[in-house]
Amino acid sequence: MKRDEFEYDLPESRIAQVPLKDRAAAKLLVLERASGRIVHARFDSLHEFLRAGDLLVLNDTRVMKCRLLGHRAPGGGKVELFLLKKLADSVYEALGRASRPLRPGSELVFGDGLLFADVLKKDNRRLVVSLKANDKSVDEALEQAAELPLPPYIKRPHGPDETDELLYQTVYSSNPGAVAAPTAGLHFTDDYLDELSSNGVDSAHITVHTGLGSFMPIRTEQVEDHEVPAEEYCLSAEGAASINQAKQRGRRVIAVGTSCVRALETVAEGHKAQSGSGETRLYITPGHEFSIVDAMITNFHQPASPLIVLVSAFAGRENILRAYREALEREYRFLSFGDAMLIV
Repeated sequence: MKRDEFEYDLPESRIAQVPLKDRAAAKLLVLERASGRIVHARFDSLHEFLRAGDLLVLNDTRVMKCRLLGHRAPGGGKVELFLLKKLADSVYEALGRASRPLRPGSELVFGDGLLFADVLKKDNRRLVVSLKANDKSVDEALEQAAELPLPPYIKRPHGPDETDELLYQTVYSSNPGAVAAPTAGLHFTDDYLDELSSNGVDSAHITVHTGLGSFMPIRTEQVEDHEVPAEEYCLSAEGAASINQAKQRGRRVIAVGTSCVRALETVAEGHKAQSGSGETRLYITPGHEFSIVDAMITNFHQPASPLIVLVSAFAGRENILRAYREALEREYRFLSFGDAMLIV
């Protein structure tokens, strides 16, 4: 398929710049795959579209504070470091940007001397850095010196504020490692999860450390030629058992977020989920036969992105583009802090 088959016109005014303080007050577009029927609702009416016995699979990753602004030591030019992945104790894979190229042996300072980084290796733009702190643990220094990594289309003149730090995490996040929030889950509150449970909707957790692939557009002419970066996942034996029990009983497995969809389809053997951990490199394009996921909750994605291709593989490209057009006409908010879609 061609990249431009997944393009649509997204006005800048429709990109949500701030999160709703009431998470569950977001709009909800419900799309039926088979008929193409669209219903407009609010997220806190989700229970009206779910059934007792449905299983929500929630991604419990937590976004790391991983954007560091500082300078070379001693007193050199400005440096930005973006931590991607923890490799070992205090050692990270990172992206770096500076006025002069960063090389092995470069020493960097952040947070007015709270945190230091030594560049150990460089491969293209990817770095391996070792972090150290003077009078604190590295984790404590990171918490003070680093910023939460908001997506590039969310503009903050002075960096993330306290509201961002609170609302750019899901209420059930517990395992640090993501560099982007699993945004479909941002709409849930503890109270609303309790209400869903009281209505007989079950839940299970998976950990998928959402990566920068969330923001990488498709640049190849052929959609299938694009490469989606790997994301780490972990599915416990308990989580796999909950999923398999739901499948055996003919109940729906509802993935919350595209990273969750990708990981669940990766661990599928037939229509069973296998527990374990690893990296998913699965790139879901139209023609993929879904083995685990029966429905999904997702946000509205960027034009010509791997995520709009994924939801098109699930619901049909024409259905998705028509739903997006209708959402734009009804002034839905798009992307990370935007409104939600339920595909059933």
